[in-house]
Amino acid sequence: MGAAMRRIQAGNALTAFGIGFTVPFLYIYVAQVRGLGSMAATSAFVAFALGALVALPFTGRVIDRRGPVPVVIGAAVTASAGALSLGLSTSVVPILLSALALGAGQAVMQPALATMIVWCSTPATRTRSFAMQFFMQNLGLGIGGLIGGQIVDESRPGSFTLLFGIEAVMFLVLAGIIASVRMPQVPSIKDALPKDPSQAGGSGWKRLLRHKAMVQLCLLGFVLFFACYGQFESGLAAFGTEAAGISPSTLGFALAANTGAIVVAQFVVLRLVEKRRRSRVIALVGLIWTVAWVIAGFSGLGHGSATMAAAAFVSTYALFGIGEAMLSPTLAPLVADLAPEGSVGQYNSAFALVKQMALALGPLGVPLGAGIPMLYIGVFVLVSLGIAGLALRLGRQLSPVQDNPSLVSRIVAQGTPAPAQGTAPVKTAETVSV
Repeated sequence: MGAAMRRIQAGNALTAFGIGFTVPFLYIYVAQVRGLGSMAATSAFVAFALGALVALPFTGRVIDRRGPVPVVIGAAVTASAGALSLGLSTSVVPILLSALALGAGQAVMQPALATMIVWCSTPATRTRSFAMQFFMQNLGLGIGGLIGGQIVDESRPGSFTLLFGIEAVMFLVLAGIIASVRMPQVPSIKDALPKDPSQAGGSGWKRLLRHKAMVQLCLLGFVLFFACYGQFESGLAAFGTEAAGISPSTLGFALAANTGAIVVAQFVVLRLVEKRRRSRVIALVGLIWTVAWVIAGFSGLGHGSATMAAAAFVSTYALFGIGEAMLSPTLAPLVADLAPEGSVGQYNSAFALVKQMALALGPLGVPLGAGIPMLYIGVFVLVSLGIAGLALRLGRQLSPVQDNPSLVSRIVAQGTPAPAQGTAPVKTAETVSV
């Protein structure tokens, strides 16, 4: 790992640490500490998501034209101002405006940092680089949430102001670290134009929408994010508390189990998946999540003890974590490998937008999870099976190297030049299915 990549990963970890300080406590802060009620707290989450949805459609073009470094710095400063303002706000309008800025800043950072990782890695090292990013993010979030929980005190609003202040400082630290990174290439207007003739003509979004494999990947990503992250703190939490009788403390243990599974399994899983076909890895995640939803359903049947229900519920979150660990070295590198030259920022931004849309729609599962719990479980069992089917279908749109980048090193080892991105490799005796 080079010096530039080490700094990027360190910035990722510190930012995640700051976010972990505040995200678990935002609802309590707005609704109870500031005394503005549940509606205001819900509106703050809506403003947070709205900021992301408004900013992301314009982010990719700026990244590709100006480079990811100034975009990360600008987003970090914006998020820092939003976090600090949120910690000082006492009424609804300033809180909503602060959440809007914080949401926009955090969302814009994601594709810009992903583009930096792409620029600082090679196809051979990209999978491991994104796995490291995901590992550091979850470690930072977990430690931040743990320490933040020891600092906050509902009777002292100043303790929450301190948390948001620390988050604001972490964003500025990220900006400083990224400003010191020396990127291996210099962006230019010329580089922002796609070099793939099939992608030429029209705006960046029109080119992307004509790219069948990328459209299928975005559809698959939407279903993945909606069925997992979109349910963690909404529908699945409602199911656990209403149908399974899970206590808030058990829900906290479940979230900790999810983070723990990611941290423990990430590099073990990486060794298992980095030489496999990406489409089949994603399909396997769909099957693992199918099992997770079935176990969640067991916890809500009421046939066992409260301890068994709690254990089943915690196991569900742990299985989701194993699936997430398999996706982290798979999805983001695939987005980069699908992007034509000069359009990596556009493709990363589009995928980040898909994720934000899925998260924004995630709470739609709450009425089912709380009111018709077994129907809720059945729907997401089918959705998870659908993930496996969509992944296998996507695999038919990918070139062998896009689906399994490890084939490149095998081809080169045979003395054959590596194929251009988006083209099938020359088949040799070593180019075998995995």
